Amino acid sequence: MKKRRVVIIGSGFGGLIAGNLLAKRGHKVTIFESHNMPGGYIAGFKHSGYYFESGTLSFESSASVFKAMKDIGVYDRIEFVRQNVGIIYKGFDGSILTYEESKKAYYRSFTEYKEQLDSFFSELDRFTGAAEVMSLPMLYLYSGFSFFLALVPLILKGGRFMKLMNEYKDLTTSEFLSRYFPKGSKIYNFLYSFGYPDMNAAYLAANLAGSGINSDYWTVKTGMRSWADTMAESFRKYGGELRLNSHVDRILTSKGTAVGVACNSAEYYADYVISASDYKKTFLKLLDKPELMKPDFAEKLKKAEVSAGFFTVYLGLNLPNLFLQKYLKTPHSIYFGNGETADIHNNKDENFFDKSLLMIYSPSLVNPDHAPEGKSSLMLQTMVPYGWMKNWGDGDRNRYMELKKTAMNAMIKRMTALIPGLESLIEYRDAATPLTYERYTHNSGGATSSWNWNPKKNFFGGNMSVNIDTPIKNLFIGSCWAMSIGGIPGALAAAYMCAKKIR
Repeated sequence: MKKRRVVIIGSGFGGLIAGNLLAKRGHKVTIFESHNMPGGYIAGFKHSGYYFESGTLSFESSASVFKAMKDIGVYDRIEFVRQNVGIIYKGFDGSILTYEESKKAYYRSFTEYKEQLDSFFSELDRFTGAAEVMSLPMLYLYSGFSFFLALVPLILKGGRFMKLMNEYKDLTTSEFLSRYFPKGSKIYNFLYSFGYPDMNAAYLAANLAGSGINSDYWTVKTGMRSWADTMAESFRKYGGELRLNSHVDRILTSKGTAVGVACNSAEYYADYVISASDYKKTFLKLLDKPELMKPDFAEKLKKAEVSAGFFTVYLGLNLPNLFLQKYLKTPHSIYFGNGETADIHNNKDENFFDKSLLMIYSPSLVNPDHAPEGKSSLMLQTMVPYGWMKNWGDGDRNRYMELKKTAMNAMIKRMTALIPGLESLIEYRDAATPLTYERYTHNSGGATSSWNWNPKKNFFGGNMSVNIDTPIKNLFIGSCWAMSIGGIPGALAAAYMCAKKIR
């Protein structure tokens, strides 16, 4: 096998996986990372003795993730733990630990909708086999004879699920839920909140019917940052070079072929370039010759919508974990308040954070080492309308800080309903806006999972397709942006596909 020179832009999950796979095979691989630590969204930080996750709290598709970790030789060095998600809602009596438990809870909590629930769950029952299919590693992670061996159980178990996915391919969650419940009703708003705005209804149905947060939700006990650090260390042991604080300025091309990158006034040449970063910025910001793109491709890319961003509040509390646990059902909970919901599409609502859904996560309840002894840590997170309040102040720094403080205080005030006297317990506080995430990850608009999940706005035109090829020869996309649903599954699939292309 001929050894190739490969440059990877970005050390997020996709970049680290692709780097490990290629370096393990003997290729000369260099990863350029603009931040001072690897990981992208699977990073974390420590302040005043408290550890917090930077972005990603948990992941699904564990079979694929665990296979990848074994493939690069780090599985035994990472302590993966199951993540159960609790529901905190005045009208909801129960949890979402299993499909059957959640069904009973819906009937107890929304008694006035019994007939509608009968019809709704009759449809969801069709998706109960999804968990079995989703428990299989993605086919993208296999090659050669092993691919055909992996294909057999998918053929045997996946026919019905793929038929459902095709049936639902253009249906949004709002269209799906309105078949059963009045729009704007508490139960409609409750169910609509599970996932991205108007995402493909099949993902919601499969999730509620037993896959995803019901049966396959995981985190890393020692923190996501330790996961990224472990993969970075493995990459270096295989001979790879990880350059931190190294922002790529341009992707270099020659005769329509990618030949390297420019970074800090120096040029680095390679046989292949993998952009394990934002798809839009790869072409609209980094490509040295924009004219290599066809005009219709460039225009489509400019207009393409990305997934929602998050606003996250980080709190260090002078409260023992034992007491915090009394207020939270699990380390990871979804707080629906009193049933009032904010319009995720209204970016002019200054009071959005007074009524938005909150995701609550306590790193110290997962691992007491994530906080000083006798104390605890808490993260409050919510999706934010794209470009909220003129994109957080229209570039005015003072207005930005004012909006950030207003949002943070609103979320803390709402948490006081759950944790009495919360304000007096706070020793450390900070917050991250979508602009913060964009600054550190370079994801357009602070997107959390690449493209918009609405099937009617699908950039690639296929929910499960992996699109690593680009209009530029030897330039591949090796991040979650290669797949419409993005996230860790998308990054994994893209990384493996890139590694297969480079021989």
